[in-house]
Amino acid sequence: MKLFYSPGACSLSPHIVAREADIDLDLCKVDLETHTLENGDDFRKINPKGYVPALQLDGGEILTEGAAIVQFLAEQKPDANLVPPVGTLAHYRLLEWLNFLSAEVHELFKPLFANGPEEEQQHARENLIRRFDYIERHLEKGYLMGEDFTVPDAYLYVLSTWLESMQFDMSRWPRLQAFKKRMAERPEVQRALEEENGKSA
Repeated sequence: MKLFYSPGACSLSPHIVAREADIDLDLCKVDLETHTLENGDDFRKINPKGYVPALQLDGGEILTEGAAIVQFLAEQKPDANLVPPVGTLAHYRLLEWLNFLSAEVHELFKPLFANGPEEEQQHARENLIRRFDYIERHLEKGYLMGEDFTVPDAYLYVLSTWLESMQFDMSRWPRLQAFKKRMAERPEVQRALEEENGKSA
């Protein structure tokens, strides 16, 4: 399988999940400004949506959207215990977290990355603070789903790095800070970061 990624983007989440599941991926870097691959090919011919991540399966099919990709990868290696069994309440709690992170947190960063109007940015910041206040309350056991790493944690880790890069006051969220440190110490997270940009967490 081949993962189309861009350093610093949310494509790091499925990359981490693949490493945690011991799945080998071919990596293909995408320039998100020009929508081109390193060889100059148009990435939009692979993913017409124009953004990462995209996962090319062994049969040639393309799977997009990070929340779907991380579930697909984790379910290839059920013994890794990165997702609860399908049909259990815990599985739907995991879907709940993935949807929340995608729709209610990730989207709020867009005005900040796009350097949108000041009023829009301020509104996004206020909403992000409320969302991370909510997340903070659910990290009492270390990870989103309890004491063990599951796929939403990879997504939250990426979002927490964005939060820090946007100069939010991280001291507001001590559990989130501890979570980010815990994630950065995971060997497979370090490996994914090294493979993407030559440095560890």
